[in-house]
Amino acid sequence: MKKIYYLSTCDTCKKILNELDVPSDFILQDIKTDAITETQLEEMKALAGSFESLFSKRARLYKERDLKNKTLTEQDYKELILEHYTFLKRPVIINKEEIFIGNSKKTIASAKESIHG
Repeated sequence: MKKIYYLSTCDTCKKILNELDVPSDFILQDIKTDAITETQLEEMKALAGSFESLFSKRARLYKERDLKNKTLTEQDYKELILEHYTFLKRPVIINKEEIFIGNSKKTIASAKESIHG
């Protein structure tokens, strides 16, 4: 699978997509207009190793709900990501069996190398 989960209203995501020069065989999914399904999230977790690694602790709702002071389980992370798209660390780039999560320079450089080799 070659897919990128991103947010079209996020300037950082837009900048990264431009930087990656995404080939036409990649599927782009705007998670705001096309919500992530449980099956898609399970596929991401299989590559990432955990729901927590897919979870964004920078999300506004994370602070608003005071989640940093709660002990969250893997099931909690899964349910929160499915409940609201802002809880997914973005972008999530899947290139066959590799997954790249988030927008750090190192992650994006690795994704670019993987895509364009």
